Amino acid sequence: MENVCRARGEFDDIRPYNDDEVALAMRRIAQSQWLPQLAHFVFPEQNAQDVARMLQDISTAREFQLRVMYHFNREVMRRSTTQFVCEGLEQLQPATPYLFVSNHRDIVLDASLLQNALVDAGHDTCEITFGANLMTHPTVVDIGKSNKMFRVERGGNKRQFYESELHLSRYIRHAIVDRGSSVWIAQRNGRTKDGLDRTEPALIKMFALSGTGNKLTSLAQLNIVPVAVSYEYESCDLLKAREMAQATHKPYVKQPGEDINSIITGISQPKGRVHFRVTKPLGAAQLEPLAHLPLNDAVRQVALMIDHAIIDAYQLMPTNMAAYAMLHPEGPQNAQWDEAKAWLSQRLQQLTTDEERRHLLHIYANPVAAKQQIKQS
Repeated sequence: MENVCRARGEFDDIRPYNDDEVALAMRRIAQSQWLPQLAHFVFPEQNAQDVARMLQDISTAREFQLRVMYHFNREVMRRSTTQFVCEGLEQLQPATPYLFVSNHRDIVLDASLLQNALVDAGHDTCEITFGANLMTHPTVVDIGKSNKMFRVERGGNKRQFYESELHLSRYIRHAIVDRGSSVWIAQRNGRTKDGLDRTEPALIKMFALSGTGNKLTSLAQLNIVPVAVSYEYESCDLLKAREMAQATHKPYVKQPGEDINSIITGISQPKGRVHFRVTKPLGAAQLEPLAHLPLNDAVRQVALMIDHAIIDAYQLMPTNMAAYAMLHPEGPQNAQWDEAKAWLSQRLQQLTTDEERRHLLHIYANPVAAKQQIKQS
């Protein structure tokens, strides 16, 4: 208990709320000026006063997730998806904590929708990384930290970035190894914009350095589980295409409120079919054979393992196949992709330049190319 208390103090700057802090957060959310809008979305058949009273009865993070966030996710699925499937959870043990390393396409939903799938399959929910750049309003902080989300610092100089990443990885190890709580983290810093899902080796290195002793054994203790998230209609696709086109000419600088706009767009934009696949954990049998390699080489190999697992598990949609066919008209064509081609053509018309249109097609086509590459490797 002494070690746990010490660790809690060590991580107070980034950790989620403890249960004794959740009750106070619920009262603040109930009094927030945002409550009517939030209540209308999550509980469309209830009035804001009833939702406020319900919030003030909540005193734990688990209650908040089951009584509020579970219904939020169900509303997102009802309003903006035609199908939601999560496969592979039967490979996991309910009592075992895991580190879910996921490709990252939507700021909120990649992790949030997985929570519902975990609950439906009889697993506990996981803790979730939450970028400090998104913690811009007290109500957002209260919702996030009550939802088992923990802070990830962005920016700073090279030394500050290294220290914050190591601090983060130590907290993740503490959550998994000491407290038995699963954790979700994206495979890279920020969302995939170009449709190519790649794991940052530096992230894996931080996980290895967060423990003691053999670094590959240290990684195996985290029970890494690659997760592939696939959307039929890519979250914020037009916004991503415009950003990439601008970034080819000069460094892209976010505008005030841009992240919040991306969150709202991702939640409300039609997503069509949504497919999650949870792959097999990377255990000692997969990791320890790399122990003879220098650390940097070993973590690159682990990153490639995660990449291959995610790419292999990625569910290609007609939009992916249609975009690839549009970029490669000399290749195979299929009448089954015609509807998706028509939809993509309409999306292309909403963009201004040929460069933006090219980026949009690559967002959808690149997962096809990635699958072809791993088959050839």
